[in-house]
Amino acid sequence: MAGLMGSAVFWVFTIIYMAGVFFLGYLGYKRTKASEDFMLAGRKIHPWVIGISYGATFISTSAIIGFGGTAAVYGTGLIWLAFLNIAVGVLLAFIVFGKPTRALGKKLRAATFPDLLGKRFNSSFMQYSAAILILLIMPMYAAAVMIGGSRFMEAALGIDYTLALTVFVIFTSAYVIFGGLKAVMYTDAMQGVIMVMGMAILLLLTFSLLGGPTQAFNDLAALPSEMPSEMIDGLVSKGFTGWLSMPEVGSEFWLVLITTIIMGVGLGVLAQPQLVVRFMTADDNKALNRAIPLGGLFILITTGVAYTVGPLTNLYFWNTQGKTSLAAMPNANSDLIIPTFINEAMPELFVVVFMLVLLSAAMSTLSAILHTMGTTAGFDLWRHFQRWRTGSKKLSSPSLRANRVGTLFMLIVSFGFALLMDESIIMRATAMFMGLCAAAFMPAFVHALFSKRISTKAAKASLVVGALAWFGWTAFVHIKESSVLGISQFLFGRPALLGMPWQVVDPLIIALPLSILALVVVWYADGESRLAKTKDAEPA
Repeated sequence: MAGLMGSAVFWVFTIIYMAGVFFLGYLGYKRTKASEDFMLAGRKIHPWVIGISYGATFISTSAIIGFGGTAAVYGTGLIWLAFLNIAVGVLLAFIVFGKPTRALGKKLRAATFPDLLGKRFNSSFMQYSAAILILLIMPMYAAAVMIGGSRFMEAALGIDYTLALTVFVIFTSAYVIFGGLKAVMYTDAMQGVIMVMGMAILLLLTFSLLGGPTQAFNDLAALPSEMPSEMIDGLVSKGFTGWLSMPEVGSEFWLVLITTIIMGVGLGVLAQPQLVVRFMTADDNKALNRAIPLGGLFILITTGVAYTVGPLTNLYFWNTQGKTSLAAMPNANSDLIIPTFINEAMPELFVVVFMLVLLSAAMSTLSAILHTMGTTAGFDLWRHFQRWRTGSKKLSSPSLRANRVGTLFMLIVSFGFALLMDESIIMRATAMFMGLCAAAFMPAFVHALFSKRISTKAAKASLVVGALAWFGWTAFVHIKESSVLGISQFLFGRPALLGMPWQVVDPLIIALPLSILALVVVWYADGESRLAKTKDAEPA
């Protein structure tokens, strides 16, 4: 809608939104006096802010644009992901993981996720390796978030994509670099409220457009029977059974839906560094308990609406163009489905509102990611590099300047990725990031929180095996990535070493069990070794 920038409504809403972000960012800046304020918001954030910030960080344009478009292809089976997002991402995360994480972080005075692992296992290797993995994979996730917000700005405002990307990135990074985690969480709270209101309105308008909930779902259920055989046969051959049912068990669609989308994202949330840090900002366990209802409600509304509206867009595009949502998009780009639906089907006022919803979703997640990358670079790596360079035996004190420079540097790297990454990447990049976090970090993280007899060797083995297995399967088997990377093609003359169905089995399904196995085996062997040494030391 190229004329949107000429609308008075657009400018009123946008100015109010920008003023709110700048005010909260400035508030965070004024209250950031020391490095701990920048990294952990002083460990005294209000429970409501924690709950909304956690949800807003978790749910970004990936869920609304990327996974909403994916739901248009795979159907309402993605509702299972919403269930996991709440059951695992909120309830399990806060109740089981959040409290011991907060307690352990406070006891060890840990400032970042790599710092927590390093101090718990008394291992520089754990801190360095976790930091390096974060800085290797997180810029791609950050780029996916940037792309989602910028693509909608491009479509809604009729401006060049690169300009939209540049404005979006500069606007977001300003308050992150200067205000740290306090500014991030303050703005998250405002942006989260906008997201919930906007997504609720989207669901109501969609049902109104399609004749109400009952009529809409009945028509969507009947849609495949109305489509010519040449349009539906290709979907059926991949396991498609309808937009209101799960794909055929064991089919290509089923494997992608279950292993990559539902399992990869649903489980990967537990070991995401930018979310783990949220637990460490709480003053006590009561604060975490009080944050749960808001976090759960937030994710229920945002993901539930996205995964419901996505499939229903097929009905709209069939009624208006005689095509499914994916077929109606240029280059069959699923990332364009939700933006196109909003721009074509919704009133101008809501287009403005939804642009702010997407900006809020993108900015809240991007700011958290930038903050995590910046503190990882400035705190976990730069201080250690400085000690090595100067030959000092002691680490320098945490530096606000180092964290801010680290944030700026990783912002530039992520911006470069956003310019280079191909289309329809949002869902894939999100699943890749969460999958690697789960495979490399989750077993060691669980071991750190709940084991009375910890084994540093087991934690190291788990992290290394999980990361290598994930990268190996990604580069040589999972066709979506291996064909793009070209490593398998270069070395072996084919895009993937294994055929179907292995090509669509997500790396997480292979790497996470191997990571757990490595931890258990080495933990047991390390325990036996310690026991033997103890017996040898006993007097005869």
